[in-house]
Amino acid sequence: RNHGYTGSYSAVRRILLGLKAERGVPATTILEFAPAEAAQVDFGAGPVLAHESGAQLKTWFFVMTLCWSRHQYVELVLDQTVETWLACHRRAFEWFGGCPGRIIIDNAKCAITKACMYSPEVQRSYAALAEGYDFRIDACPPHDPQKKGIVESGVKYVKKSFMPLRTFRDLTDANRQLREWIMQQASTREHGTTREQPLARFAVEKPLLTTLPDVAPVLAVWSEVKVHTDGHIVYRKALYSVPFTLVGKSLWLKSTDTVVQLFHRHELVATHPRLRKPGDRHTVRDHQPPAAQAWLEHDPQWCLARAKEIGPSCHALVLAMFNDTVLVNLRGAQGIVRMREKFGDQRLDAACERALAFASPKYRTVKTILDKGLDSQPAAAAAQTSAAPADTYLNGGRFGRDLHSLLLH
Repeated sequence: RNHGYTGSYSAVRRILLGLKAERGVPATTILEFAPAEAAQVDFGAGPVLAHESGAQLKTWFFVMTLCWSRHQYVELVLDQTVETWLACHRRAFEWFGGCPGRIIIDNAKCAITKACMYSPEVQRSYAALAEGYDFRIDACPPHDPQKKGIVESGVKYVKKSFMPLRTFRDLTDANRQLREWIMQQASTREHGTTREQPLARFAVEKPLLTTLPDVAPVLAVWSEVKVHTDGHIVYRKALYSVPFTLVGKSLWLKSTDTVVQLFHRHELVATHPRLRKPGDRHTVRDHQPPAAQAWLEHDPQWCLARAKEIGPSCHALVLAMFNDTVLVNLRGAQGIVRMREKFGDQRLDAACERALAFASPKYRTVKTILDKGLDSQPAAAAAQTSAAPADTYLNGGRFGRDLHSLLLH
């Protein structure tokens, strides 16, 4: 229509088929693997499971296939996070009873942080796992899944042979059925390529796998995080504190099932228990700035204890401040207690006595008395004219004067 062509659609199709035949089909080659040399790993979309809450849970198949024997490990998981990726590898090695020398993977973010044909960047957590189990990582070139065609076919086989006509109560039941299916059907069939049973070939391959370490490597997830202005980092929606001097800097976080550690320039700067509930926070008081530490430590009980050391009048005044029904007065009480450093306990207690005599238990009143030197004057006259003794303030009363005292002052 756009170019004035009046021929049929089938004519165009025949021309294109001819052009395709002239262009030819690119030739490939079959990759050969020795026993225990390599395994291929991939994810595939799994069935949707019903949660007890009624929600629908999307799942994925984690599939690891030994390249020589074609024996498989398959597990149904709920996500493709780094933690799941590492844990599935550990369970696969335990299933096989050993570890192949090479793991062939695609460029999933849980394994490769930057895909490149010549120099891919491996996720730090996955690199640590490879060192712990003594295997090497072989990432396929970008957009070339044929390089791991064995596991690609294995994923298709799981979907076509295992999933149809099956029902699952939950994730545990699905994985139980998967293990039974592998041992009773998938690995006992005659494989289409090798023309042998995968379990029979696995009996030859298993003794050649790398022996698993006596103590399994710790599964640790590494990630780069930034320190926020409140002195905390956020990991999996939970908050962890670090020294306040690191605000604004980038740190490396190492997370295991039980512990979260934070490093700055290869130096351990904080250790916390692992939090699971989103929104939870673990704060170490020593990580806070000095002013914040002082504020947290100098609570009302601390103020009352220090005021009692200074003298009875100071203690009565601070207690009256905390009995105020309108203001919290914590900062005012802290400020009064800190005046002992400048004026001494004797003068401060005398100033508090005078402030109480004039029915004004306030920080500003005490400071004015001290600044003007009025603490040296006797408070007896004020006490005689005031109808509100100190006990009144302890019971929450304020400015309780009679008419005679008000007229005199």
